[in-house]
Amino acid sequence: MNDTKQVITGTLVDARDYLDRFLSDADNVDAIDSAADVLIAALRNNGAIYSCGNGGSMSDAMHFAEELTGRYRDNRAGLSATAISDPGHISCVANDFGYEHIFSRYLQARGRAGDCLFAISTSGSSKNVIKAAEYARDNGIQVISLTGAGGSTLGKLATVDISAGASRYADRVQEVHIKVIHILIELIERAFFPENYAS
Repeated sequence: MNDTKQVITGTLVDARDYLDRFLSDADNVDAIDSAADVLIAALRNNGAIYSCGNGGSMSDAMHFAEELTGRYRDNRAGLSATAISDPGHISCVANDFGYEHIFSRYLQARGRAGDCLFAISTSGSSKNVIKAAEYARDNGIQVISLTGAGGSTLGKLATVDISAGASRYADRVQEVHIKVIHILIELIERAFFPENYAS
């Protein structure tokens, strides 16, 4: 096997082993189940879901929201979800108040008690995500956090924290995050559109 193929194989094996470790902890399955219940309850009560994160986690936050407003698998009505990712808002608030306020300021403008914040941070220590979670917690907005190692600052603020597990680099954490995101979307769809999963 040449060096390139060893890298490919080694990466896939490492990703599989990391996912297996996550799956082997029953608490992780329970956390995903509980998070889905919180998200579904917010939508059932005419609340909205807001998602946020930085870098790759912002991309995941956007992916989560667009799958809800658009569709995940089969056609159905849109669901109320917004990723806090508008560049006009971000550049304005970062310039006027500081980057750590970009998400909390948006929640202050749009969020209402009964909504839910889906907060993503591989480190669990992103200041702007933490500030958003603090605002949410203090204003009747439930918080679902998606983090890396357990016991993070963000995770401690959350109604439910889903921790992918410790990893030297963010890529393994992000790979579990996207799997969790897809599971949550499916569970939400199953709750509101069971006919799409009848078969």
